[in-house]
Amino acid sequence: MTSPVLGVIPARLGSTRLPRKPLHPLAGRPLIEWVWRRVVALGLCDEVVVATDSGEVAEVARAFGARVELTSPEHPSGTDRVAEVAAMPAFRGYDVVVNVQGDEPFIAAETLRAATALVAVAGWEVGTAAAPIRSVEEWLDPAAVKVALADDGGALLFSRAPIPFKRDGGPTAADLARGDFLRH
Repeated sequence: MTSPVLGVIPARLGSTRLPRKPLHPLAGRPLIEWVWRRVVALGLCDEVVVATDSGEVAEVARAFGARVELTSPEHPSGTDRVAEVAAMPAFRGYDVVVNVQGDEPFIAAETLRAATALVAVAGWEVGTAAAPIRSVEEWLDPAAVKVALADDGGALLFSRAPIPFKRDGGPTAADLARGDFLRH
C-alpha cells in the first residue's frame, strides 16, 4: 500500500523578480494554472492544493478547478505556506506532502517521483528535487536557487549565489556535464 500524497503549490503575488508571478500569462493561461494542471496530470499526488495569501490568486485558481487554501500573508517562504496547509485538519491524513514550486510548469514526472520517493519509500523526513544546471548563465542567475548535496543525496545548502564556488571562474562544459552543479 502506498502512502497518500498531498501536492501543495505555494503561490504569492509579492515576487520581487517577477511581480504577480502566479498570474503571469503563459500561452493564454496564468502560470499557476499551468503548474497545477501539470501536477494533476502527472497523477503522483492524491490531491493538489494551491496555497496562497492572495484573494485574487485564489479566485483565479478556483475558476480553473483547483482546490485553494488561503494562508497567512506573514509567511517568509513557500515552505511555510505548505506547512500551514499540511497542518490543517483536512490534510492531516496525508503521509507525504510535496511542495511543488509555483513557477515550475514543466516539472518532469521523474523529478517529482524521485523527490516523493525519498519520503514515501526511503523514509526521509524531507525530500527535494535537484536538476542539473546547464549553463554558466543559469549558475550565475540569482533567480535559480542552487543546491549542494551531501554524499547520501541529502540537501546541505540552498543558495541564490553560485554554488559550488569556482575560484577561477565559472564551471566549464565538462564541470556542468558531471552533474555537480544543481538547481533546486
